[in-house]
Amino acid sequence: MSAIPILKRILAYGGILAIAIAIVGSIVGFLVAGSVGLVSAIIGTVMAVVFLGITAASIVLATRVAKGDLLSVAFFGIVMGAWLLKLIIFIVLIVLLKDQQWIQTQVLFLTVVVAVIGTLVVDVVVIARSRLPYVSDVELPGDRSDPAPDGVSHSADAPDQPR
Repeated sequence: MSAIPILKRILAYGGILAIAIAIVGSIVGFLVAGSVGLVSAIIGTVMAVVFLGITAASIVLATRVAKGDLLSVAFFGIVMGAWLLKLIIFIVLIVLLKDQQWIQTQVLFLTVVVAVIGTLVVDVVVIARSRLPYVSDVELPGDRSDPAPDGVSHSADAPDQPR
């Protein structure tokens, strides 16, 4: 089983959330600060969507590079590298946008905060409802589907038992 379907569901729900935040944020931003507030809300929403996409893309790439081994150094390196990239992009964007006349900083900040909290909620809900097993390739006692010809199930883990 792969985490890809879960990531696709997170991206789909994240897209729906982004549309809702863009609509509500734009309306509130426009009412609070006019067209500058509207633009700020849209920019905040776009920032959140880009960051959500970077996270999902890094996990998909890391899963492919690590060939499904979630404990490999390559997997953690790619995911942590993406998070570091997001942090750097965020800091650069904040520094570039903070003194712009066409940005209302409070609307931008609140939109980004609502989007981040919303995407965290989406992540938690989707992962909590997913049916991804914690382990793979495990055979529990009694799970063998091919019983022995004499009708007795024999365990491969106990070679000293008579067969």
